Amino acid sequence: MKLRQWQHDCVKKALETYKTQNHFMCLATPGAGKTVMAAELAARLIEMGKVDFVLCFSPSSEVNESIRITFSRRLQKRFDGLMGAIGSVYTYQSMPSLSPDFWQLLSTHNVLVIMDEVHHLKGIELHNANAWGEEVLVNIQNKAKYTLALSGTPWRSDAAPIVLSRFTEPDNTIHCDFVYGLNQAIADGVCRHPSIALIDNEKIKLDCSQESKEFASITELLEGSSFSYQALINNQQINHHMLKQGVSKLKEIRDKSPLAGGLVVASSIKHAKQLYQTLVKDFQQTACIVTSKLKHPSHTIEEFRQNNIQWIVSVGMISEGTDIPRLQVCCHLSRIKTEMHYRQVLGRILRVTSNESQQAWLFTLAEANLTDFAYRIGQDLPEMAVIFNQKEQQPINLALSDNSSSTEIDHEGSVNLQISDLSRLTEQNTPPYLSDIEQENHYNLALLGGYKERIVRMFDAHLLSS
Repeated sequence: MKLRQWQHDCVKKALETYKTQNHFMCLATPGAGKTVMAAELAARLIEMGKVDFVLCFSPSSEVNESIRITFSRRLQKRFDGLMGAIGSVYTYQSMPSLSPDFWQLLSTHNVLVIMDEVHHLKGIELHNANAWGEEVLVNIQNKAKYTLALSGTPWRSDAAPIVLSRFTEPDNTIHCDFVYGLNQAIADGVCRHPSIALIDNEKIKLDCSQESKEFASITELLEGSSFSYQALINNQQINHHMLKQGVSKLKEIRDKSPLAGGLVVASSIKHAKQLYQTLVKDFQQTACIVTSKLKHPSHTIEEFRQNNIQWIVSVGMISEGTDIPRLQVCCHLSRIKTEMHYRQVLGRILRVTSNESQQAWLFTLAEANLTDFAYRIGQDLPEMAVIFNQKEQQPINLALSDNSSSTEIDHEGSVNLQISDLSRLTEQNTPPYLSDIEQENHYNLALLGGYKERIVRMFDAHLLSS
């Protein structure tokens, strides 16, 4: 198994660090190859006689399968936890159900414990730990011979501490023993150059029973009214416009790389089904859908990984650690607006392949938080410029009312859509995922201005070489 230079350097640093401490934390950008690095480190420790068994933990069964295959290949032994295996991989969800006899292995043998996407594990003491973090503190800390923490985003959205972490002074930030950032990965040809398209509208009219207001952007709409982001991403015309941009970009990429695929991140199962129908019926795309309701979602993901279908629509099933290298376009329509989730979604389209075209495009609404995240990703590379382009789209008039749902094309080719049931979301009483249920108060929303895209192109090749 040929290592990339960063993987070689990280293994070397970990082996040196383990001479004086038993914990090592690696931060490497999504798509860089953390699992391969971890398997190599495990192999070296086994060869040196330092480790008898290897236990891995991750957030999902889909990630587990990838880990199992990689470790079995590198260690040349079974990695399924059965008799004769060198180790196994488990989900964090399964940790509370593991028996005391299982954990006893850490006391009787030298065990390397690997925690993938460690930011899911909260707490440095029992009183501030979440359920998964508590399992680590009770059963792994001070019992495993060595521990290895892996993450692409080493922070939690609630700013809580991560298990086994050390913190630097005086800013109290997490100490990482090895860091391999996105800028380095792009410069090394390990990850693709990302572009983020922030979709906005320049004239939005909002009517309710008491008053009518106009807004010059999506940010102004959300900050100046009670209209919710959840209602916005459930809007049929906005979804149609974003998918149109994604379909157009994927077609451009597939002209050179026919196997390239696209990912749509939906906010709910109902939303995912609507987006799937739009892709198939309106844009004549081939697509599949994967949600937690499927009996074997991993089978659908694996089939998409290997086939030529253009799009996969997902609700939280393809967000972190799930590697589908042919993904190059993503339409982000999730209700989750944390920076960690945003970066993990971006990471799904960054893994390089042998294709001729290595573009990576993320389409998202120009909501304030999502816009800030895009800029901060650019700040990961402060010595390189970020390019901004304005791209005006043909104006599309959208009127939303309570009683109609139809599409009409006028004689000049502009589109007028009548969409029903966009309602005000009372967030104090209604969970975000129930926003498509009819509410007591209804708004009429009209997008009267032209759609526009602010393109944030980061880490351009000519900038990297300058």
